[in-house]
Amino acid sequence: MSQKQLKEAFISNLNGTSLLEISAGLSLPPLCLLCRGLLLILYYLHHGKPVSSRKHSLLLDFLVLVSPLLFSCTVLSPIIFFIPVILAAFCAGIFSKIYGQTKREARVPFGQIVQEFQKACLDPECIPAITVFRVYVNVLTSISILAVDFPQYPRRYAKAETYGTGAMDLGVGAFIFGNALVCPEVRQKPHTAQPRFSSLARQVFSVWPLISLGVGRLLSVKSIEYHEHTSEYGVHWNFFFTLALVRLAASLLLAIFPRQKAWLVALAVAVLYQLLLSTTSLKVFILHGSDGRGSRLGFLDANREGLFSLFGYLAIYLASVQVGLWLLQRRSSVRGWLEALGGLALAVLGLSVLLQLCQACAEPVSRRVANLPFCAWVLAHCLLLLGFFVLTDLTLVFTKLLVKGSSVPCCWKVVQPPGSGKKHGMEVEPVGRQDELSQLCLISAINKNQLLFFLLANVMTGAVNILIDTIHSKAAFTLCILHLYMFFNCLIMYILHARNIVLKFW
Repeated sequence: MSQKQLKEAFISNLNGTSLLEISAGLSLPPLCLLCRGLLLILYYLHHGKPVSSRKHSLLLDFLVLVSPLLFSCTVLSPIIFFIPVILAAFCAGIFSKIYGQTKREARVPFGQIVQEFQKACLDPECIPAITVFRVYVNVLTSISILAVDFPQYPRRYAKAETYGTGAMDLGVGAFIFGNALVCPEVRQKPHTAQPRFSSLARQVFSVWPLISLGVGRLLSVKSIEYHEHTSEYGVHWNFFFTLALVRLAASLLLAIFPRQKAWLVALAVAVLYQLLLSTTSLKVFILHGSDGRGSRLGFLDANREGLFSLFGYLAIYLASVQVGLWLLQRRSSVRGWLEALGGLALAVLGLSVLLQLCQACAEPVSRRVANLPFCAWVLAHCLLLLGFFVLTDLTLVFTKLLVKGSSVPCCWKVVQPPGSGKKHGMEVEPVGRQDELSQLCLISAINKNQLLFFLLANVMTGAVNILIDTIHSKAAFTLCILHLYMFFNCLIMYILHARNIVLKFW
């Protein structure tokens, strides 16, 4: 077999992993974020000032926010269920140290602190969990697209061939989910009167970079005979085309139907598509081609997975628009967000029940056809991760209120103190502090140029695969390559952010 055939076989015919293992993996990014925030607060508590060195800030962010994820999906994957426990214990130790020191100084009962925390008012214009969710989806995707070509990346985490739940299968749906959370239909103010199809016109213009990237990827892959998994999207199709067409189709539907009813449109699309899969020969065509033997004759046959999975991804996108609209409802207090956490938990529970019913009555999860179980699975786990990030932010807000003057970048800003907060040493975060710290934050840096970060990761992945025999690499070499690859990508984003450069011209 040629090198190209070996690499294609290496990522083909896989079956995914368990839902429990994926859920355990999803707890790692919020725990890393919590650990970084607590370390910054502890540093402020001991030194009376935030970390001011950009080099130290970048190094801390990379080692705490990115490096643990690299280890957890490679050499530490056999103990993936223990890693969240270890990180949680470490975070609990830091919090205990912070609380112990502040309690000696303030001498305020814990119950009273909790009451004041619930009354604290947060900045309603910014929801850090959405930003962090989108950035981490990008980071995890960037790690996986290169790590999957190394033997240290468990095959069960890679994309499943037909049925199954691999970590990378979830990543594709999460990318759609994250884009929908900040789409124009979500960000548009409810009272703003705009022409019904104005958003659609803007989307037609805004997706041309995605179509250009899709064409560029197609031409480059074919010209250098780069290895590709044909049954993923087809012969000519790729994820850039999927993302562009899903955004256009969603804008068209939301121009026709009220955006407040996006979840009903999503449900209708997903259910009707599942009925077609279950009652017609459509599923057989998608999985086995027009001749039943995997033929790729003609454009439709050659790209059947990419074209028909658009319906499932469209349902995910529309449902995510509803989530975005719900999240942007004004909740000014901590108490309001604690109630929202309860809503997220109920949604996750409901979708999990739907997933089990779909798998029992219809068919298992399949990213390849993007069926109804796949939609329910993606939405449930994305809401779970989003809920984890909201909980992390609230924990950091509580800890910041304990330490007078402390701040954490990409975390909620308290805009109004509790009624008796100042008396007990709690205070509002200074107005300029958040902007100052955001310059030292890797999350802010990646968020500023997310598409560029994703594109750079794809280019670097191709370069590494061309230069290195990845499938025969040793563990130490693999970890070294992955860390250099991710650090280079993060460093570029960090430099652009430090110079306030946003490479977006559409």
